Amino acid sequence: MSALPSQPAQPDASGGHTPVLLDEMLEAMAPHDGGTYVDGTFGAGGYSRAILAAAKCQVIAIDRDPQAVANGRDLAAKLENDQAGRLTVIEGRFSDMEELIRSSTPTPINGIALDLGVSSMQLDQAGRGFSFRADGPLDMRMEGAASSAPSVAELVMTLSEGELADIIFRYGEERKSRRIARAIVAARSEAAIERTLQLADIVRAVVKRSGEKGIDPATRTFQSLRIYCNDELGELARGLESAERLLAPG
Repeated sequence: MSALPSQPAQPDASGGHTPVLLDEMLEAMAPHDGGTYVDGTFGAGGYSRAILAAAKCQVIAIDRDPQAVANGRDLAAKLENDQAGRLTVIEGRFSDMEELIRSSTPTPINGIALDLGVSSMQLDQAGRGFSFRADGPLDMRMEGAASSAPSVAELVMTLSEGELADIIFRYGEERKSRRIARAIVAARSEAAIERTLQLADIVRAVVKRSGEKGIDPATRTFQSLRIYCNDELGELARGLESAERLLAPG
């Protein structure tokens, strides 16, 4: 199994996205003819495409983002020649992969890849609320409006100062988490925090950039709230457990 940390993908010649660590994933996966592989975080399909191209195998792709699923099913329908019919795209969380896959694929799984974190496509869409590079609604839910979970806007408006500080410290490793949480609580008492740039400016007001090349002061806070909002660490733990039960011996 290959579980790789997400980094910003690079644009390819066709205007799509080429995922980082693609060669490393293929080396670890070692696709072979007749095998069945799972791309647990389909995204823009970079891993799925590469696995399909590497061997005459089946790929089951999973994603919790409805837009990624729609794009994936469109891709599957357009595959031609020896790749036609070899890609199946399922909407859901990779933590539920065992249940999702068993119902459609009784055969053993030969490899599973997870590209963890937020995708470049999600960051590029201001309306998803993942990035502070442009203003947008403070959402950050992987499933978007289809999710039953609270958005980050709801979290920053309802969680206590202590809870916010703990989240920002634990998931963002932000040393000034208490100062940031205090500033959020103070700001929300005056106006609802509903936009990405609102939250970014609140953080920037109390945490200064470290040098010219330092990361934006809001980076760790946004990361922490995204991870908490989507239960990303819990998803990973459950996904790894499911993978152990799905993978063929060896």
